[in-house]
Amino acid sequence: MTVRIDADAIHLVGRCAAEDADTLLVAVQEAPGRTVDLGAAQRLHLAVAQVLLAARPPIRGVPPGDFLARYLLNLLQ
Repeated sequence: MTVRIDADAIHLVGRCAAEDADTLLVAVQEAPGRTVDLGAAQRLHLAVAQVLLAARPPIRGVPPGDFLARYLLNLLQ
């Protein structure tokens, strides 16, 4: 699974598909202050990125991919 939830954060791992947007949205709504860790995210479907942009959860980690690190993090911070 590409969306992992533990006590302190929601981790996006690998290639997050459109189906992961629902899981992410529910996780963010259940715990609005929970941090989303992008440190292991290789690719995010636009639906996942839209959830992040709409919900504006706290973000940590820098994605290994240049595009996500350069453009998405700028929009989220």
